[in-house]
Amino acid sequence: MSQDKKKVAPTCATCPNEMPEMLCMYESGSSHKGCPTVSRKDLLARANKKYEDPEIQGFAHNASVQESACYANRHERPYVMQPTKTRIVEICEFANRMGYKRLGLVFCVGLKNEASIVDKIFKNNGFDVVSVCCKAGRTSKDLIGIEEQDKIFQGTDEAMCNPVFQAMALNEEKTDFNVLLGLCVGHDSLFFKHANAYTTVLAVKDRVTGHNPLAPIYLHGTYYKKLLS
Repeated sequence: MSQDKKKVAPTCATCPNEMPEMLCMYESGSSHKGCPTVSRKDLLARANKKYEDPEIQGFAHNASVQESACYANRHERPYVMQPTKTRIVEICEFANRMGYKRLGLVFCVGLKNEASIVDKIFKNNGFDVVSVCCKAGRTSKDLIGIEEQDKIFQGTDEAMCNPVFQAMALNEEKTDFNVLLGLCVGHDSLFFKHANAYTTVLAVKDRVTGHNPLAPIYLHGTYYKKLLS
């Protein structure tokens, strides 16, 4: 049995150290009981071995280059982080770095207007775009055993979201890179599971906050206290 399996589970989210004192950031930093940098060395070695695969190494290399390219004036000393690029710009730049030409866009019908704008942006940046909405195929929710009380529009033959079909459609079109826009929780998971190409997320669905899911996180001490109760 690997020594890693005998260790406590990773608990990075509850690390008591601030960023300048974190062992995963700096050699002189400190760890805590659930620090995987310390407790998962065997697993880390196996994970790092994966980067010997030229495809994985190339993808990771360009992702890291893209990360740094999102900050300006990195030559200045002392350096203060200056972010300059939006997510949509970053996606376009990364796709170009990877030499991708054919992008897949999967979206929720509730964000159809936004999807049409994203489609235009990608095309104006020189990409070929294949787009599939969540309700494509008009498959009845009867297929997955949804009862009347669990439908949104009760009394109708409601079409289900079909992320497996979305994924298979893009696989058939041999997209180089997929972009997800606003799929529901769980539906996004099914898409990730069945898509052949790497996928990134432009935005996730949050029906209450205008698709800004961090809003209640930022307000958990005031207006969203109920999240903790």
